[in-house]
Amino acid sequence: MKYRNAAEILPDQLLKELQAYIDGSLLYIPKASTKKEWGARSGARTYYQERNREIQKQFHEGCSIDVLTEQYGLAYSTIKKIIYG
Repeated sequence: MKYRNAAEILPDQLLKELQAYIDGSLLYIPKASTKKEWGARSGARTYYQERNREIQKQFHEGCSIDVLTEQYGLAYSTIKKIIYG
């Protein structure tokens, strides 16, 4: 990361306003990026949401938690969290 002199790049009015808050100290300004939610880029979020809906559907149709643990390879407590959470 390269430091830049604020006096060289900011308008005078904005520089004076910043100096009122942080005179002479270093200030980090993060990028203005649109950070995506977990799994949005890879599709994992959608995959797990669909899987969880299918688990809930099967449970409400009468499938037992024990059968669902075997079918999906998940722990009993995980299946319960998906169904009741």
